[in-house]
Amino acid sequence: MVKLAQIISMLIISLITLKLCCPKDDGFEGFTINFNSSKALITKHKIPNIVLEKNITIAEYFQFLDSVIQKYNSLTPYSLTEHLLVRANPWVIDTLQNTDYYRMKARDSFVYDQKRMIVLLKGSHLILPDSILAGTILKSFKKTIIDVNIPEFKLRILEDSVLLYEFPIRVGRNERKYLKMADRIMDLKTITGNGKIVNYVRNPNYYNPVNGHQYFVTKRDDEKVTKLPQIPFMETEINGIKNGQLIHPTTNPETLNKAYSNGCIGTKEADAWVIYYYAPIGTKIKIRYDLNDVDSRGKPVILKDIYNHSIN
Repeated sequence: MVKLAQIISMLIISLITLKLCCPKDDGFEGFTINFNSSKALITKHKIPNIVLEKNITIAEYFQFLDSVIQKYNSLTPYSLTEHLLVRANPWVIDTLQNTDYYRMKARDSFVYDQKRMIVLLKGSHLILPDSILAGTILKSFKKTIIDVNIPEFKLRILEDSVLLYEFPIRVGRNERKYLKMADRIMDLKTITGNGKIVNYVRNPNYYNPVNGHQYFVTKRDDEKVTKLPQIPFMETEINGIKNGQLIHPTTNPETLNKAYSNGCIGTKEADAWVIYYYAPIGTKIKIRYDLNDVDSRGKPVILKDIYNHSIN
């Protein structure tokens, strides 16, 4: 009986100790903490919200995202990245798309300096993806491919062969020309092959590759002059070689559906934001030159041979 009493006494003491050492912490309500990991893990039970305390302009946007990632990365069981965070908050992409000069013009709003536009409003909420959502997005990244057909002037985003987006583009001209930035005569045709996205520049400087001069303003299709927008440029590596062939927005969408550039793939401003957030570094890209195509009704068509491949 004495031994039984001692055991019961020890159990009571243990329970009291657990209660005192591990009380419910209301400060962590909404999180499930896994102390078996070096990180505090956010689980699928509840997703914390990040509430913006001030308006964020495009000029401040990337710095703000970097600060969020730095602050919250230690709370996630995965590596929190800008692309992962924004894909978990798709409304951000929609908002960025609507900063497109020509979309604003359609709303009777002239924008001289896109960088001063507010893109995230005070009081807005960003969610940190739980491990389930993060895993889904990361798998999606691995299955994504950027498909470009040069004579069709089309860029497509596919996931597991399922078409997600299709955008009009401009491609390189069918000519050779001296470019001061390369200091040699260059073939301006867009290069075909298989590769991947290897880098991006989130606040690009704009240079004229022909004369090497940097420029800060642009003349729009409506003849109005504005400052250049801040939209990321994406660098490709094709067939294992970095050719300086970029995917980037053009401020003159009248040049889309044409062989107009110095080799780069140009898109609308709004479309460039979508491509950027669906194509993190490492995303596969295929650039092809297929003249045999089908129209919107599924009928076969032969595209114009803009690079005269059939002659060569």
